[in-house]
Amino acid sequence: EHRQAPLSWAAANGHVAVIRLLLERGASIDLTDNGGWTPLSEATASGHEAVVRLLLEKGASIDLTDYGGWTPLLWAAANGHEAVIQLL
Repeated sequence: EHRQAPLSWAAANGHVAVIRLLLERGASIDLTDNGGWTPLSEATASGHEAVVRLLLEKGASIDLTDYGGWTPLLWAAANGHEAVIQLL
């Protein structure tokens, strides 16, 4: 079962306002879920450009890998999200 922290869920679903609120309240920007995914990984895999931009502006790491060894860049490329690739 894929268990996500609230920030990762918001990132996967493109909820910029929720992400801003969670970060203001102290959510960890690079917290991983039970699969090793970060909020940035979730956003890049889903192609949410505004979320990716926000997370990068707030200091999210682009180098963290999930438990399969995939980076956010690999997820964006695998899913054909060219605009997200340019942001990374």
